[in-house]
Amino acid sequence: MTDRVYPSTKPNGAATHPTTAAAAAAPAVTNPASTKTHPYNPNRHPYRPNPGSRRRQKHRQFSCRRCCCLSCFWSILILILILLLAAIAAAAFYVLYHPHRPLFSVTSLKISSFNLTTTPSDDSTHLTSKINITLSAKNPNKKIIFIYDPMSITVQSHSVILSNGSFANFTNSPGNISVIHTAMAMNSQVLDADSVKSLNSDLKRKNGLPMEIVMDTMVGVKMEKLKMKKVGIRVKCEGIHGLVPRGKKAIPAVANTSNAKCKVDLRIKILKWTF
Repeated sequence: MTDRVYPSTKPNGAATHPTTAAAAAAPAVTNPASTKTHPYNPNRHPYRPNPGSRRRQKHRQFSCRRCCCLSCFWSILILILILLLAAIAAAAFYVLYHPHRPLFSVTSLKISSFNLTTTPSDDSTHLTSKINITLSAKNPNKKIIFIYDPMSITVQSHSVILSNGSFANFTNSPGNISVIHTAMAMNSQVLDADSVKSLNSDLKRKNGLPMEIVMDTMVGVKMEKLKMKKVGIRVKCEGIHGLVPRGKKAIPAVANTSNAKCKVDLRIKILKWTF
């Protein structure tokens, strides 16, 4: 029995359908939507943040704020406690020692010489003077000792320096009075026009030339076994008037110090500034 051969129903490979050939010959058109990295998908679910992450974020923010508030609270509380302890210590110190500032007074001021000379060549004015002063420093405290460094002393009249000097260091015991005596001199000091005008005007006064004494020094405080750091003070004595001796053989003139008053101020230095 022989097998039958059936013709193929597929078209011959050489005789291709015209539409198929045209489609193969036409250039391929790319879909512009395929170039998007994230094409829109209507079946995709929208992003919803996890509520648990929000709670953790809020918890972190709340913790940071809470830590900041606690830090501020404890800082203020510690500062208040420090100020309170300082106030208690100061009150206890005052009750135990009754501290008082040192007292200064002017005993005498003597002008040995005072000459104003003008040089014709350059029309400059020079001041030459010799002044002797005596002051007293009293310690009114009963349990406090004052320890003074060397003093710088200046005699001036309306900010015009008349003479400069110094005094050695000393210790002022409780209830004690220390005497400060020094001889000061000014040798041919050049004065400006304003200073000369001010001095000539003051020298014509009937009650004499107004003068003031300025002393700058450092003083330390000692209480039994406790010794504090030294601080700067300025002693300023005003209300002094004196007549100036005239001539080469003039008798030294004693100034009037009955109305002299001395004031003691602290000199606090911060960086380059002194208050």
